[in-house]
Amino acid sequence: MSREFEAFLAISYLLDVNGGSCFQIWLYWIMKKLFSTSLAVICFAYSCQQPETSSTPYEAAIAESSRMIDSLMTAEKVPGIDVAVAINGEVVWSQGFGYADLEHEAPVRAGYSLFRIGSVSKPITSAAMGTLMDAGQLDLTQPVQTYVPDFPEKRYPITVKQVGGHIGGIRHYRGQEMLSTAYYPTVTEGLNIFKDDTLLFAPGTKYSYSSYGFNLLSAVVEGASGQDFLPFVQKNVFDALQMNHTTPDINHQIIPGRVSFYDVDSLGNIVNATYVDNSYKWAGGGFISCTTDLIKFGEAHRTGTFLSDSVRSILLTSQTLADGKVTGYGMGWGVWEKNGRKGFGHTGGSVGGITDFRVYPKEGLILVLLSNSSVTKYGNVGDRIVELFLAGDK
Repeated sequence: MSREFEAFLAISYLLDVNGGSCFQIWLYWIMKKLFSTSLAVICFAYSCQQPETSSTPYEAAIAESSRMIDSLMTAEKVPGIDVAVAINGEVVWSQGFGYADLEHEAPVRAGYSLFRIGSVSKPITSAAMGTLMDAGQLDLTQPVQTYVPDFPEKRYPITVKQVGGHIGGIRHYRGQEMLSTAYYPTVTEGLNIFKDDTLLFAPGTKYSYSSYGFNLLSAVVEGASGQDFLPFVQKNVFDALQMNHTTPDINHQIIPGRVSFYDVDSLGNIVNATYVDNSYKWAGGGFISCTTDLIKFGEAHRTGTFLSDSVRSILLTSQTLADGKVTGYGMGWGVWEKNGRKGFGHTGGSVGGITDFRVYPKEGLILVLLSNSSVTKYGNVGDRIVELFLAGDK
């Protein structure tokens, strides 16, 4: 008896006892013999793509949401997506779609594959700052030079809070800066990219999104805490919230579970994403994470079990410009009201990854969408998933 046939018999038994189809696995075995397809990979992909659910009221929501994600992936040639929905602290849907790594045919592992989360790194930096505020070590009304003395004085003073709300006049990326391949061993060295630039406007007068502003805030965290940024975040955010898989996207390290990163070229082919080094922007876009950890992170902010109510209110309240206009952004968090529902969260765009992270405190719902392609456009998929699951909860 061949080893392949022995494997077939063993897997057939496992599928039988778990409700699988022997005919399906027999067909795959035949395909292996004809086309040299890896039986082990096929079976692994088969098992990993099944949704993990904890209750039945959401079956219709899961089915329709799955259909939307499948359609999105096909239309935009997205290799892999991981999605999770939690309601009142319970994960009611967690499912991986497609591949974490195309070359090795490794499926997305629901809840645990690690994706680049881009600007969802900003709420993480906000949380680190919140812990310092609760400890009395950080005052948001102070000029940034209070904590970063080497940052050059500008024409106008800039407060920590203004920087965190994108109203401080710090510029964003220019040209190809987002594609940096340089390694920056320290936070302060990363400031050299923009620290000598003129402010775009008088702080507090305009809103202009700036990832570099969060580079500066990582230096503020170091100055206020007396510790390096990454170890401080690890201890006071990741360890505190048991976010056991979230980590900086350090290229030269072996990080189990990290997905491969993809793009689509001008001919419509899926290709490996351009090599980048995110060490210049840990605080604004340099972390990788999974749906399991981001659900924990969102739940801690939804329930107020991590930061004091007063600090959480500051971070999650939209800032206001000098002319009275509301920006829709607090301190590292987008805040909104849409369709009668108030929420907070962030999107994240990075080379080889797009994230949609939302928290609806009154409804108790958290949504996380992670992809490993630069060109993923979720469109209104997130909105529709939210509506489907809230309808299923009634």
